[in-house]
Amino acid sequence: MSLLAVEKLDARHGLLRAVRDVSFEVAEGETLALVGANGAGKSTLLRTIAGAHRPAAGRVLFDGAEITSSRAFKRVRMGIALVPEGRRLFTGLTVEENLRLAGKGGRKGPWNVDSVLDAFPLLGPLRKTRAGNLSGGQQQATAIARALMTNPRLLLLDEASLGLAPVAVEAVYESLRALIESGATIVLVEQDLSRALSVATRVCCMLEGQIVLTGRAEEMTREQVVQAYFGLGPERQSEGTAE
Repeated sequence: MSLLAVEKLDARHGLLRAVRDVSFEVAEGETLALVGANGAGKSTLLRTIAGAHRPAAGRVLFDGAEITSSRAFKRVRMGIALVPEGRRLFTGLTVEENLRLAGKGGRKGPWNVDSVLDAFPLLGPLRKTRAGNLSGGQQQATAIARALMTNPRLLLLDEASLGLAPVAVEAVYESLRALIESGATIVLVEQDLSRALSVATRVCCMLEGQIVLTGRAEEMTREQVVQAYFGLGPERQSEGTAE
């Protein structure tokens, strides 16, 4: 059974149909990369899965149970954590205070302040630093660490590298690879195709609110993904037919 199943999901912003008839599944321990240009619907899709955006149609199932109408805080308690675009940290609080606050609303599990800081060694010396005084890379690491404090079964990570310097991106992805190796289940929204393909088990490319290409990362070439990214390939390709 898949950990996450999305079935014929539609999501709107007013009259704009941002997500159109999207279906996919994510197995436990899998890393799915959602790629696509700005405005493709990736962030709206992630927010809808997390319960931060109400769907217009379709279903979301988590561990076999339908959660389409569940509130966002209930999904956190079920084991779904969202790292939103823009991080949205409490900038007046320290790194440690951000982590402890997140831990109060989550599940019981192995992640606590000490284990999270072990996973993100760059944050250890900064635990008493206010989040607003951190660099972009440090804030992104804090945002991911904060999500882990809820002990999620599914981590939804929106735009991991957006706006970061290359050295900061490398530090964030080094920690992300460690999470993947530990067996974490991740849905990653990423515009950097090389980064996405380097960590993903599977890739879904979105265009104008729809998934137009999906397949296992090792079976797909960068050229195939780029064609789908810009709408240059076949209108819709299904898994296993990404030639």
